[in-house]
Amino acid sequence: MAIKNAYLLDLLERTKKRNPNEPEFIQAVSEVFTSLEPVIEKRQDLVDAGVLERLVEPERQIIFRVPWVDDNGKTQVNRGFRIQFNSAIGPYKGGIRLHPSVYLGIIKFLGFEQIFKNSLTTLPMGGAKGGSDFDPKGKSDGEIMRFCQSFMTELCKYIGADCDVPAGDIGTGAREIGYMFGQYKRIRNEWVGVLTGKGLTYGGSLARTEATGFGLCYFTKEMLAANGMSFDGKTVLISGSGNVAIYACVKAQSYGAKVVAMSDSNGYIYDKNGIDIAAVKEIKEVKRGRIKDYLNYHKDAEYHEGCKGIWTIPCDIALPCATQNEIDGESAAILVKNGCKVVSEGANMPSTPEAIDTYLANGILYGPAKAANAGGVATSGLEMSQNSIRYSWSFEEVDEKLHNIMKSIFKACDEAAKEYGMPGNYMAGANIAGFLKVAEAMKAQGNV
Repeated sequence: MAIKNAYLLDLLERTKKRNPNEPEFIQAVSEVFTSLEPVIEKRQDLVDAGVLERLVEPERQIIFRVPWVDDNGKTQVNRGFRIQFNSAIGPYKGGIRLHPSVYLGIIKFLGFEQIFKNSLTTLPMGGAKGGSDFDPKGKSDGEIMRFCQSFMTELCKYIGADCDVPAGDIGTGAREIGYMFGQYKRIRNEWVGVLTGKGLTYGGSLARTEATGFGLCYFTKEMLAANGMSFDGKTVLISGSGNVAIYACVKAQSYGAKVVAMSDSNGYIYDKNGIDIAAVKEIKEVKRGRIKDYLNYHKDAEYHEGCKGIWTIPCDIALPCATQNEIDGESAAILVKNGCKVVSEGANMPSTPEAIDTYLANGILYGPAKAANAGGVATSGLEMSQNSIRYSWSFEEVDEKLHNIMKSIFKACDEAAKEYGMPGNYMAGANIAGFLKVAEAMKAQGNV
């Protein structure tokens, strides 16, 4: 889909010039602008207030050095980032990604997406993202602790329970959050809910581990039901094998679906009999192994090197839960050819613009990441609430709140798409619904 509105085209060109060599960020902005054309044509007041010019420029960009000592006594240096993008509706909120691919453009794309995702949750949270090009893989616990302590020594100057509350992301799990939280508490001499994804013994929320995967299926279930379908009896592909993928598999199977494939960064497994999720959990959560180890549990399963081939397996529903741009136009065309009816995103921006165009052109039900994978940050918001009131809810209570939030997100996407003449286009609906809440808040607060 091409942008036709002259104002949006001009602003996009200015954004490209101001943010050179950041293709992921420009891709995210372009996708949102495409959806907002009918809104901009109706709401000249938002144009006059300069809302979009402010929206594409982060409120604050923090880049810092992270020195740490490895087990051989040698000093290593990484680069840390925190992009505080927009605080119109609440304190900044967004994860910390630790991966060699991290650079400014990746963090900006994630932070920009987070604005709309957080808005859709109905909770008062602004958009942010952070991270480092540090790679936790192959590092000892001591090395990871020293890195996290150094990272937080600088980051702690810019975050707080009522300012910016980071969370986990790729490479940042319970271990890393624990080390970061401990260092924050040590430096600031206060116990506050400044990080989410904490352990259950020190302020974490039940159901947080399951939240993104469960939330993905809750959203997808609503999208299916609105179009006369259900998970029951459907064949499902899930890329990835981390928390999101594992718990999406758990929930999809509980709804009667047959999940036949999962992957990691090396390759994918195909089990025509249905994935044994207990085996995947043991491999990934206990042994920290590779997905190919699944063959040790099920000799009749297949393992294939490389990740792209997973999308060539015939399916009814595809749930990409690995990383950005994992489904390109070619893979999307194969999904269509093989009869796929639904693509719902558990990862952040896993579909390229060409893939999205292919979905929409062929009538595939498409659940965009900023709506479909919002369950994780929604439950992080619930963790913030529990910390604020010094209380904790049961798993069932958190799960019920999550379920209701995902229902409301789908409803908001569906209604916004219909209101602006694009029924069934849930990408447009998500962008419009998320944008309008933030835009109204920005306009109300003046030119800041």
